[in-house]
Amino acid sequence: MARIADRAEQGRRISAAVWRLMAEAGPQGLTLRAVAAAAGCTTGLVLHRFPDKRALLRHARDLLHERTGAAMDELSGTGGSPAAVLRAVLRHAASVDPAKQQEARVWLGYLAAALGDDDLADRHRSANRAFLSRIDRLVGQVRPQWTKARRATVSLSLVSLIEGMNTLAVADPETYRPTRQIAVLNSTLAALDLTDPPA
Repeated sequence: MARIADRAEQGRRISAAVWRLMAEAGPQGLTLRAVAAAAGCTTGLVLHRFPDKRALLRHARDLLHERTGAAMDELSGTGGSPAAVLRAVLRHAASVDPAKQQEARVWLGYLAAALGDDDLADRHRSANRAFLSRIDRLVGQVRPQWTKARRATVSLSLVSLIEGMNTLAVADPETYRPTRQIAVLNSTLAALDLTDPPA
């Protein structure tokens, strides 16, 4: 039992190291040796779990998808109005605090690595399309009378807004500071008629 617990703890340390290195150093800093050093283990132990750098990159993207998906599932089950849930999910996806800024760096780093790799790009597209589908469902709950085409266009606009701000905030956090991101999100939702009516 102790050995299983040790393996689980080693796995958690390696995952944390992959995440931290991807956020801090980008894909170029994500090496087997760097992960081993950050996790406090041998390169051989990392190689046992991840045979190459592509496996490390896939793991980083999977971690991001799992973390954000679980948090958004939780937000969707809060029992708020459909408009409030939509806003909460979009705000959660924005890089408005240190943890979310770290997620944005992982997302952007993975995207850069995926540009020349079809397998990594497929994984990225799949996760992004899952987010787009989630937003499409939520928009449909706020405005069930809208046509499918209108809902799809609005959903794509919202996802593009959030991911665009996240990408730009990685390089220019002063211009895209959290208060501005939230203000832009709120004004966009109001302009698109996706807010609750005044009480």
